[in-house]
Amino acid sequence: MTADNHRDFLAIPDYTKEELLGLFNLAERMRNGLYTDKPLAGKSLAMIFMKSSTRTRVSFEVGTWQLGGHALFLSPRDVQLGRGEPVADTARVLSRYVDGIMIRTYAHAEVQELAKYATVSVINGLTDLLHPCQILADVLTVRQHLGGIDGRKIAWIGDGNNMANSWINAAYRLGFDLTLACPEGYDPDPAILKRAQEHANVRVVRDPMEAADGADVVNTDVWASMGQESEQAVREKAFKGFIVDGALMTRAKSSAIFLHCLPAHRGEEVAAEVIDGPQSRVWDEAENRLHIQKAIMANLIGGVAV
Repeated sequence: MTADNHRDFLAIPDYTKEELLGLFNLAERMRNGLYTDKPLAGKSLAMIFMKSSTRTRVSFEVGTWQLGGHALFLSPRDVQLGRGEPVADTARVLSRYVDGIMIRTYAHAEVQELAKYATVSVINGLTDLLHPCQILADVLTVRQHLGGIDGRKIAWIGDGNNMANSWINAAYRLGFDLTLACPEGYDPDPAILKRAQEHANVRVVRDPMEAADGADVVNTDVWASMGQESEQAVREKAFKGFIVDGALMTRAKSSAIFLHCLPAHRGEEVAAEVIDGPQSRVWDEAENRLHIQKAIMANLIGGVAV
């Protein structure tokens, strides 16, 4: 498997707006049981997990199987990356065995290097900088419940983390309004923000209530992501007042939906009354990881046009 005519998915802007809409349409057909092809028949996906996961692991593994393929779970104990093998060497070797590689890791540069040296498609399952599959699942959920993303106002409450950066990338490509409420010192990536602001109405504010005003979607994440546990106490102080509770949701539209990529800490970044309440769509959002990732794999590995 050395023919290097592959394409990667490391960040949302790797796809054009038209291609993203095609992915959403394909994912919706899959969710509705209207797509039964097996474009991954006889193909294998290597799944490298330097970070643990529930949704990413299960959705990619089940999705690969549903498309007719086979997925291999590779933890740091299973691959030589965990013992210091260069990323480039791992990329070269895996490319001789499998038809695609999904990686969930810390440094975004690792994913970029993997893609540089692999001769098969590489999919970013999460890095400290970006979480593109999750945000595409989120946009798919918005389409499912609000009929579309065009003209919608999205509110992000909390850390300017990989989720925030990927929401900004989605606004850059799809053109919706995005307001991010982040505490001082926890802003999103400045280069990603600057690029998006040239194409869409994207802004960063300090007041969560301001971000939620008139929003169609209210979205948040944990205050301390994986690998930041030592910062928990400092972050709890910095994020005081950034909880998505009933009072904040009343500032959004009455038809607004709440999203959270999970796992959630009830009583910290979100109140139980919200995540377990009637406006929450987090379980559909989690399910949509399966459908959008199947669409991505069908396209990149299975050659299905979008």
